[in-house]
Amino acid sequence: MKKQFTIIGLGRFGVSVCNELHRLGHEVLAIDSNEDKVNEISEIVTHSAVANGTDEKALKNLGIRNFDHVIVAIGDNLQASILCTLLLKDLDIKNVWVKAQNYYHHKVLDKIGADHIIHPEHDMGARIARHLVSDKVTDYIELSADYSIVEIKASAKLNAQTLAELDVRARFGVTILAIKRAKEMNITPMPDDQIMTNDILIVVGRKQDLKRFEDFT
Repeated sequence: MKKQFTIIGLGRFGVSVCNELHRLGHEVLAIDSNEDKVNEISEIVTHSAVANGTDEKALKNLGIRNFDHVIVAIGDNLQASILCTLLLKDLDIKNVWVKAQNYYHHKVLDKIGADHIIHPEHDMGARIARHLVSDKVTDYIELSADYSIVEIKASAKLNAQTLAELDVRARFGVTILAIKRAKEMNITPMPDDQIMTNDILIVVGRKQDLKRFEDFT
């Protein structure tokens, strides 16, 4: 399903998000106060505009209220990031995701109502660290201080066992959300579904419980 996104701030992070959303076939409005940055990305997004993310009139003229998802990717200017976020929430934007620079920036963004706060360097660092220390974990997403989603490669130890036989929720306190096999994705696995060697299991749970399940597999 095609969605509409606005990206405000075209640094490395903002451009990366624009590229991926465009690749996935969504409509993207890219905004930055730097005309050169806007010109560089104009050919790969649906719309682009030179505008200040803290200028309420400019954002209204661009139809910002028609977008359900706005990503504030403003770089080092914390004041502009905060003011832009405040403005978007005042305009009743449903989903405002904001790139945070540090812990204190995060606290302010949380207080003013940012719907989701992103720490790109931290998130990527956590993913890389998990890849380095485990040959079973293929991807990692931190949901909170306590919970994560991981992709774990099934070893031969799990081959031909059903989800009911493994009973991971009772034994480990985690939940298998989906099973990926080659190019197929089973997003509603049933108790009698079998796991095969090298299947990718998408699992959610507390970090310590996920580690116990990872060690078991």
